[in-house]
Amino acid sequence: MTPAFERLQQHLKQLPGVGFRSAERIALHLLVEKPAKLATLVQALEEAARSVRRCTRCGNLAEGDRCAICADERRDHRIVCVVEHVPDLVALERSGAYRGGYHVLHGKLSPIHGVGPGDLNLAPLLQRVQAGEVRELILALSNDVEGEATCHYLTQHLPPDGAVKVTRIGFGLPSGGGVLYADSVTLKSALDARREYS
Repeated sequence: MTPAFERLQQHLKQLPGVGFRSAERIALHLLVEKPAKLATLVQALEEAARSVRRCTRCGNLAEGDRCAICADERRDHRIVCVVEHVPDLVALERSGAYRGGYHVLHGKLSPIHGVGPGDLNLAPLLQRVQAGEVRELILALSNDVEGEATCHYLTQHLPPDGAVKVTRIGFGLPSGGGVLYADSVTLKSALDARREYS
């Protein structure tokens, strides 16, 4: 293969979920099978790079100052679901089970990896809380040491008067999953997140 093809393949391989074989197939598809798609893909990438940025309020993707969710007046923005990354927000939106606002941290605290509070999108969230804009925070961060540390940090920086209710999403067995194949962390979370059966 040519050096240009190999460079393209190497760049594609750096994308999440794309391995060597997938990168090779995508490169061949764009260059050999469907070269007409290459120009439109490059154009779409350049346009997105120019116009897509972080929402100044919540950290979601936006083409202006505010994302579509923050601009939607039908949502209850006093309830804020805190997530680690934009794909987490997308997954929650896809479920259709939530109609409040969001806040994207763009990571979680991880001293081992050099990620401290200043590396996360925390300041705008704490400003919203201080301004009295938030009634409830739903912490939808991962169920691991870093996620728990981030939840703890957030709760320690809330006003002590209890004006903001803090909840944590439940973790447990997936729908259709059985106890036999679940790991101990999942089983503990399932037991901890139990609710009254009716």
